[in-house]
Amino acid sequence: MVSGQTKYKLLRTKYLLPLSDRLGRKTRIGDGFIFIKGEYIKEVGEYNEQRIDDLLNKYGSEIEIIGSHSHNIGTDKVPQINGVALPGFVKGHGHDHESPIIGIAKDVPLTTWLDSAVNLYTGFLHSEENSLTKHFGRSPYLITYLKARIDDLQHGITTALVHHCNFNKYHVDELIEANQMAGTKIMIAVGSQDRHYDSRILDKPATVAVERLDELYEKYKDTPNIKIIPGPDQFFSNGPELLKALKEWAREHNTLIHIHSSEEPATTKWFLEEYGMTPIEYGHSIDFLDEKTFVGHQVHCTENDLQILAQTKTKIVHNPLANTILGSGMPPLQEFKKRGIEFIISTDGSGSADNQNIINAARVATQFQKATHQDATLMTAQDVLERITTLPAQILGFNTGSIKPGKLADIIVVDLRVPNLTPTRVDNVVENLIWAANGNEIQYVIANGHLIINDYQFVKLNVQDILRQIQELSEIFLEYKSRTKAEKATGVREKA
Repeated sequence: MVSGQTKYKLLRTKYLLPLSDRLGRKTRIGDGFIFIKGEYIKEVGEYNEQRIDDLLNKYGSEIEIIGSHSHNIGTDKVPQINGVALPGFVKGHGHDHESPIIGIAKDVPLTTWLDSAVNLYTGFLHSEENSLTKHFGRSPYLITYLKARIDDLQHGITTALVHHCNFNKYHVDELIEANQMAGTKIMIAVGSQDRHYDSRILDKPATVAVERLDELYEKYKDTPNIKIIPGPDQFFSNGPELLKALKEWAREHNTLIHIHSSEEPATTKWFLEEYGMTPIEYGHSIDFLDEKTFVGHQVHCTENDLQILAQTKTKIVHNPLANTILGSGMPPLQEFKKRGIEFIISTDGSGSADNQNIINAARVATQFQKATHQDATLMTAQDVLERITTLPAQILGFNTGSIKPGKLADIIVVDLRVPNLTPTRVDNVVENLIWAANGNEIQYVIANGHLIINDYQFVKLNVQDILRQIQELSEIFLEYKSRTKAEKATGVREKA
């Protein structure tokens, strides 16, 4: 039967990491199998020939055996893939508009990079949208967002929170179309700004941002694999009345609210001088922080910030690749752990991190902590693996992040045939994933029960066509950049 058309799927791998509370998150299974019915996992465990025979006899040709046509596997009824199966990675913070600006405005601090890369590129898409759409035969926003989906899937990310800021907040439809074409799941934090930013995108009055949320929420509330939440850009770019209105919307709709905070030292210092309080103190003063507030970065913390974060049960998403590349610093993760402040690990956008290699992000996070505190026991491989799977799935509220019956079938298989992952045994498989994997050894990806990547080949997307258009789009942008002066659109040097 044609891949993706079967009612059932069966997967057998050399190792299996369920990461489920039912079996124990540290459970490591040698010769494991997963049986999928439709979108959901129906059965999981150690391979048992009698049980597999029962399934094959009962469901017969309705079962698609994943990897059955691969050249590297054996001759059993259900051949064992030489790989490790684990839940699809869950990215807690990213920006799907950044992939075409990889490598632009490097070796500069955050605000300079925003002005010279992000804001310049999104302004380019905005001003040139009609001509670009005519040239490519489809929206340049859609092309950009499709590339972001490829970036994620290549590294095993099947679920993501997309912080959709600046001009992109007007292009949620294209983002959802890209997600549907790719077969992934996304939570869209719809951006807002009403000060200290490009004047063309300021939400004034504040009701504009709320009305935009209302419209998008009603339009997509019943659309599978899509969640709409408020996503005010940063504390410095959103005034108190706007933030209060968006938080009230989140409470009424029982959703998360997502915002950048205290990411870069100069901006954090400016905020303190401008407002007489830190961004976290500011958020707390307007009743913005609680267990449904999800903050990106939070690199620079005072003692009072830490007390407020713990007291309000605010969640943090740590982005070590962007924080190090942009010289922003690293958050006090050990203080977070000591005080019970919940945090996960993510990649940020491709423009700042230059890739979506979430395994590398986890590795950088733990390396920095071990080195800084001179303590090799901190943040084990198991710890950081859970912070890119199980924990973010729980925070975002998606029924994924572990492999157990009733969960959505979001599963990846990491290829163990490569030299850097040889030898891998049941006792070191988790450690090798974090310490030895390059992050692009993702041989199979299943999302929502559908085979998305089959032996490294994308099933649903025409990757070469998208990459060709992205290359051309980036070259057109480079010409635009050569004749367009970057403006200080972040505006942190201006008065409110």
